[in-house]
Parts: sequence; C-alpha cells; structure tokens
Amino acid sequence: MYQVIARKYRPQSFGELVSQEHVKTTLDNAINQRRIAHGYIFSGQRGTGKTSVARIMARCLNCVEGPTSIPCNVCASCKEITSGGAVDVIEIDAASNRGINEMRELRESVRYRPARDRYKVFIVDEAHQITNEAFNALLKTLEEPPEWVVFILCTTESHKIPTTIASRCQQFSFRSVDFDELLRRMEWICAQEGIAADPEALAVLAHVGEGSVRDSLSALDQAIACCGSTLHAPEVRALLGMFSQDAMNQVTTALLASDSARMLDIVDELERKGANLQHFCRELARHIRNLLVAKISGEGTRLIAASPNEKKNMAAVAAQFSEMDLTRYLQVTLDVFKDLQYSLQPRLHLEIGLLKLVHAAKLTSIEEAIAKLGPGSGPSPSASKPPQSRPTPSGASFAAPPVAEDDPLAELAAMAPWQPTVKAPAGNAFVDAAPVKAAAPPPAPAKKTDGDLRSRLYAAALELGLKFTADGFEAAEISESNGVIEIVAPEECEFTMKEQDVARVVAAIGMTGVRAKVRFSASVVSGPSPAAQLAAADDATERAMANPTVKRFQETFPDSLVRSVRNLKE
Repeated sequence: MYQVIARKYRPQSFGELVSQEHVKTTLDNAINQRRIAHGYIFSGQRGTGKTSVARIMARCLNCVEGPTSIPCNVCASCKEITSGGAVDVIEIDAASNRGINEMRELRESVRYRPARDRYKVFIVDEAHQITNEAFNALLKTLEEPPEWVVFILCTTESHKIPTTIASRCQQFSFRSVDFDELLRRMEWICAQEGIAADPEALAVLAHVGEGSVRDSLSALDQAIACCGSTLHAPEVRALLGMFSQDAMNQVTTALLASDSARMLDIVDELERKGANLQHFCRELARHIRNLLVAKISGEGTRLIAASPNEKKNMAAVAAQFSEMDLTRYLQVTLDVFKDLQYSLQPRLHLEIGLLKLVHAAKLTSIEEAIAKLGPGSGPSPSASKPPQSRPTPSGASFAAPPVAEDDPLAELAAMAPWQPTVKAPAGNAFVDAAPVKAAAPPPAPAKKTDGDLRSRLYAAALELGLKFTADGFEAAEISESNGVIEIVAPEECEFTMKEQDVARVVAAIGMTGVRAKVRFSASVVSGPSPAAQLAAADDATERAMANPTVKRFQETFPDSLVRSVRNLKE
C-alpha cells in the first residue's frame, strides 16, 4: 500500500531531523548523561517535527541498547514504536480525549509498571485542547510521577497550557524550518524518488509550506500525482493556485507607468480566470515586501524566500522604486487585504486598492517639497492669488480693521482674522457703518509694586524657614501706602500665608509700626506686566515672520494665514 512522502521520510533519529539544532543537542546530551526529565513540552508551528521528536525520544529511552541517543531501529521495541503498536508508548489525541474522565484513566495507567520496556512514555498531541479540569486532575501525577513514566506534551499553542503544568515540565520551542534547509531536504527526497524538479518548482513548494516540512512534502506529493516525474514551476503554480512573479510584475509595471487602466484590466483578468482575489492581494503584499527587503538588503539576502533567479529579478525591479514608495505600497496593500477578508464585493475593493497604489506613487513627501523651495522659487507675493471672499451672514460683511502704517502691530493685525463690519439700518435701507472692533474690557489700574520690598520679604521668609510663605510672596502682588502693606496672593497660597507668619516676616525686615493686609484672589497674575508681555509677543512675531522658511511657506501657500506666534522657550 502506498505511503505518502511525509510519512515515508519521517525522521527516525535526531540526525535525520531537519533544523531544530537546539532541541537535538539538548535531548542528545540529556540522554547520554542520564538526566531524563519526567515531563516535556514540545511547542511550535505545525509540521516542524514535534511528534517525530517525541517518538524518537521514546525509541531512545526504550531501545535494547539504551538509553541511547542513537536508537538501533531494528529491535522489537524500536519497530513497534515506529509502527505505533508499542504497549508501553501511549499516544493520546487530546483533541478527542480532552475531558477529565480520560485524564483519570491516564492517571490510573501511570501506576502500573511497563509491560516490557524500560519507560512508559505518554505522548499527548494537541495538548492545549485539554480542559482546565482535566489538567487539574493530571497535575499531581505530572509533578511527581513514578520513576518509569515520561510525559511528552505536543502543542501548537503553548500559551494555552496552564502555568501550573508548564512549570513542571521542560519546554522546547520548535522553530520554523529555514527556506534553504527545506529546499535541500526536498531535493534529497526527489532524488530518492527519481523525480526531476527544477529549482523554481521546489521553491514554490517550499514557499507553500511557510516553514512547515509536512505541508511542503504534502504539496510535493500532490504535484507528483499531477505532473508525474518531472516538475515545472508554471504547472506547480497552476496546481496550487499560486501567482507567478510575472503576474506580480504586471502590477509593478503599471505602477511605474502610472497606468490606472492597466490596474483595472489586471483585476478583470483575475475575475475571468476565477482567481481568488483575496489570495492575490496576499501574494501581492508578500511580493512588495520582498521588493522592499531586496531594496534594503540587496540581492543576496537570506530574508527573501525565493530561488536565486527570482531574487535577482526582484532586485532589478526594486531598483526602480524608492524605499519610501515601497513602504507606502506595502501599507496600502495590507489595508486592502484586511478589507477583503470581510468584503461582500471583493472586486470593488481590489480595484480601489490598486488605484490607490497608482495615486500613492504620485505623492511627494513634505521634505522633498521643502527641499525644492529655494529663494525666489515660489510665486511672488504680488502675483499671488488674492484670497477669495467668503460667504457672510445676512446683514454683515467682513473687512480688515484699519491699522496705522507706523503701528508696530500692523503686520500682526493684517494677518489676524477679519473683524465683522456691521451694517446699521437707515430708514428702509442699510448703509455701511465704520468697522467695529471687538470691545475689550478696560484695563484695571495697576498697583505700584515695590520690587525691592518683594525681594526683602522673600529673603526674610527664607531666613525664618518659611519656604512656602516665601513662595507666596514671590507669586503675590505687593504694594505699600499709608503704613499698610497690601499683599494680594493667589488662592492656592491661602493655607501657607498665615497672618502671624506674614507679621513675623514684616517685623524681620525692620518695618515696625507697619500693618500687613493679606487677601487672596483667583485672578492674580505674577510675572511681567501686560506691556512687557505685548512687547515680547511683538518681538517673537517679528522674528518668526522674518524666518526664511516661513517666508517660503507663505509664497508657496499664498492663502495661508498666521493666526498666532508662540515662543517655545517660555
């Protein structure tokens, strides 16, 4: 009876295992040193050798020449374990035996010694599907099993294994098989089977497996059944529904030519051939990713899973794009692929996505736009397009407020938002009244503050150890008149500036017979006066507007409006 290639060429010893050097070395040393644990967890993606290593481990432990890291594979124990008929090696499919009753039966079986072999080995496949109750039933047995029992739990989702179980076992993480190692393994199998396969065909088969040896060998078996003893890349791609590099290059050619019509034709061809549009988008994202990697790392990189000839072609195509463009294309393609997973109209979404790629190729980064701007490269202010009038509410129009030519704020006022000009009624008609500015509240009369008095009070408070009171003096407005010191402090200083403390400070500076009056207000603003603040803002505005970069932006965007300028150093 025919046996599939994946089973026929299953590894029978650690030396035949593809990749997983860290697992082979550790288990080999553990067996040779007789440091055999009672529990192991083998985790990793499908088809990387977890169950195969578990069976090899069972043969190593029960071989007549063992325990040994190289089983003979000819004794009765090795043959029975290989065929799956060993009494003392129990394989359990946890996907269908996941309940507490099955784990109780397993726990009862652990109590009895092996019938013939040295160890009783329990291999639990898909162990993450065991229920929490079943794991709890197995917990104590797994922690302290008899000396003749070894548990091996195999899983593709190790995060679902309870921590209480994982902490009692040695954990081995199986990695995805390297693309080149997988190719070499498939070349060896084809030589054993008498199959002639070109490198690109094997690369397609290895690409389908995505790091899984079993998946790649299953695809190889399918290709042999379809194509016979000679495998060619186009036939293998057609069988597996893969898209060739030429099909991907049609998209990149349309991108270089900014040909939107060609993009629509590509989608139409896919639709007429009955291709899976979601699968095409996924392969396109993978292809653009490979182009980006080829652009960054070069033609000989190991980061691209492809044959040498395909890598060379990718490098040639990638040289025609910038790294930024390829990054942008990849992001757009990934977004389209995500939309296609839930789309009821996949053709529409794919068409829009490919058109987005064409438009994305025309975008210019802001850095490039700024770099292209030079002195006089932008339109002159006199030739700039005047700002268009905006629609205004009924009964009002907008006009710039009148500003004197020698006013230092003339430039700011010219850039400020226009103020409304209200039309006042005159009989049955309306006439334009003078521009009305927003009424500002009258400034409060400023109190005369003695700066020297503030500093004296602040220093005296520090000498007396009243730090928080000193902070209150620094934030307060202080004035003296008719033998009374009036202190207006912020509300947050109410609990730190007590009357007796303030009186002590006043007495400490030698002002006898002077009474201090303290009140608190939420509107206290310490720091520079309003006039000083206005002068500082005017200076910052002049310096900002004189900046060459700001001038180039104004020339490039004549309708732009600078509403405010803020000094980031303040």
